[in-house]
Amino acid sequence: MAKTELTHSGEQDETVLFSDVCGIIDNARKRIAVYVNSEICLTKWYVGKRIKEDVLYNQRAEYGKQVVKNLALKLTERYGNGWSDRTLLHCIRVAYTFTEDEIVYAVRRQFTWTHIRSLMFVEDPLARQFYMEMCRIEHWDTRTLDAKIDAQLFERTAISKKPEELIRKELSQLKEENVLQPDLVFRSSYFLDMLGLPDIYTEKDLESAIVSQMQKFICELGTDFAFLGRQKRITVDAIDYYIDLLFYHRSLHRLVAVDLKLGKFKPEHEGQMLLYLRYLDRNERKEGEDSPIGLILCSEGNTEHIEYLMLDDNSPIKVAQYYTQLPDKKLLAEKLQKAVAIAKEHYMEENKLKQ
Repeated sequence: MAKTELTHSGEQDETVLFSDVCGIIDNARKRIAVYVNSEICLTKWYVGKRIKEDVLYNQRAEYGKQVVKNLALKLTERYGNGWSDRTLLHCIRVAYTFTEDEIVYAVRRQFTWTHIRSLMFVEDPLARQFYMEMCRIEHWDTRTLDAKIDAQLFERTAISKKPEELIRKELSQLKEENVLQPDLVFRSSYFLDMLGLPDIYTEKDLESAIVSQMQKFICELGTDFAFLGRQKRITVDAIDYYIDLLFYHRSLHRLVAVDLKLGKFKPEHEGQMLLYLRYLDRNERKEGEDSPIGLILCSEGNTEHIEYLMLDDNSPIKVAQYYTQLPDKKLLAEKLQKAVAIAKEHYMEENKLKQ
């Protein structure tokens, strides 16, 4: 064997050895990081629980504040930075917010302390469970989780408008069986401020802006959406029609047709979308997929039309309003809360009539 061949063979062996050793070290680091994160979260929950018990036994709020301050000073003196009174207050709030089973579940799903700290400020237990499960399913980092909470994602999804028992049922299915329902995915409104559109624009401008900012658009839609194409041509009776945007949702196993509209929703939009969905169902749907879903995005909201056409219930067509500029958070919160209350009341009335 030539000397050059031996040298080359030796270099290859060293490369393989180096790669294998790096893999061992990297895997060990990942396991250590998971273990350390788990212990940090559990330790802080147990610390919060212990302080909570002490304060509750004494039943004095002022006593509790002083206890936390004194304890923080002593812990800092012994363990260094990281145990300030603010940290201890977060530990206590987490202990009040999460049961031991819930904190263990969060740790097993590799939620960090920052994730848990963000979730503890969500007061509604059902909303908090929604964010936990969607965070798990879509692998949100803490920045994404904060952005979703800040944008009131739960209140914008269809599930929030259902009675509490149905919300619990669907969230339990998601938690225990990984069954994702469309009402957990589609929303009543979408924020498209990332598109940078001018005050006056056309539907074509909107479509082009979405395509050029597809990654950011999909972040607003939900991370399981995969973009398949724009202006998808379908031909019916020798007439060509064009679907503005076509996606595939990996967890729902469905094609999703998106139609972009300026102005309010009109009844004829439903007929157009039904044509698209029936064509896709017959000609594009693959084995193992569920029937396609349509999303009509309108620049203005008119909920009565949608309500009368039953497009907010079990229809394969979802209608939502989009905002090219972020609305005032306070006004949006009031609007969403009102919409949720009206929808739940409407649902209860319908059930009474059926009975």
